[in-house]
Amino acid sequence: MLTSLGLSASFGFGDRLGLATPGHIAAVRGTKLAPVFAQQSVRENARTGRSPQQVIDDAKRAVEIAQWDAPWGADADHLKTPEDIPAFVQAGYTIFTVDSGEHVDNAADSDPLNVLERKVTGFNWDELSALYLHQDGEQVWGRFEAESLMRATVKYGRAIQHTALMFNRLSQMKDGFDFEISVDETNSPTTPLEHFFIANELNRLGVRFTSLAPRFIGSFEKGVDYIGDLNALDVELAKHAAVTLHFGTYKLSLHSGSDKFSVYPLILKHWDGRIHVKTAGTSYLEALRVLAGHDPDLFLKIYSLGREFYATDRRTYHVSAKLEMLPVEHDLPSLLDDFHAREILHVTFGSAISRFGAEIKSSLIKHTDAYRTTLERHFKKHLALLES
Repeated sequence: MLTSLGLSASFGFGDRLGLATPGHIAAVRGTKLAPVFAQQSVRENARTGRSPQQVIDDAKRAVEIAQWDAPWGADADHLKTPEDIPAFVQAGYTIFTVDSGEHVDNAADSDPLNVLERKVTGFNWDELSALYLHQDGEQVWGRFEAESLMRATVKYGRAIQHTALMFNRLSQMKDGFDFEISVDETNSPTTPLEHFFIANELNRLGVRFTSLAPRFIGSFEKGVDYIGDLNALDVELAKHAAVTLHFGTYKLSLHSGSDKFSVYPLILKHWDGRIHVKTAGTSYLEALRVLAGHDPDLFLKIYSLGREFYATDRRTYHVSAKLEMLPVEHDLPSLLDDFHAREILHVTFGSAISRFGAEIKSSLIKHTDAYRTTLERHFKKHLALLES
């Protein structure tokens, strides 16, 4: 049943080819996590040549064939403008994720005080000061002083306003939806105190949101495990969880959740059942793993194209792979386990699908059992760590 998932623990499966849902269903069946089978962003739709309607129709078809009768969701991911919304509403999506990262002022973390004072004049500073600078006691997530409040206001004020605009526009088009706020695709981490500010201000503006994706410390790059200090992340996640528990009305969302195996135990430890994890490109990478094993000539063409287009395609992603670090020997399909190869293949998916899309789909359909089994094995590894 396609429906809103509310505060249920949930897991998002991205499917850039329209063929992955059978494997996703096989992996999630029998778990406690509510699945999001249709999940694709405007950026991904543009690069894959698919429409919101096609994405949800492909998922529905697989759900019907598999006779999946439990709740599942469809996520209109990373919406950035009001013009992005209607096509997803019309197609019947149940989750709407607003990406306000472009409205975050990353310089606020380091701006001199005189610059902050100038920037903050664009906000209702007197009201904010009265609200936040006279709170009793210090919470786990910290306490505002004048400077830290100015930094939070300047950093996230425009993003909060944009999020409220998007929520109000969506509310005019649709009733009964899940709403997620994303500020994760930014250069500057969201402190627990800033997390509190964002959530509180959205509540004051009447934005009813189901989940929030902060920018956590360290690097959550595409298709690879976490890069950073896990002990420091452990401490931060506990504080973010405390903020979420304080409000009690939403769950935390981990974007770029693909293959973050070292982080999942910390998420389970601190977030309990108030979790949503998003994956996207890892299903595409597992498709390439199948090609590497069953159609190596096609895979090597995709790999060559990835090396050619990486410098261009990486510009809209936070990745650190280097072409010069790619393995000299092509050991297939274990090449898909190499950090640099995974990221390069991940972010060049649009170029690969544009050039070889028909061949990729034809080969995967020919080897459909292998693709389903590969996805099931890969995602069971994810899901087991989120339910232990």
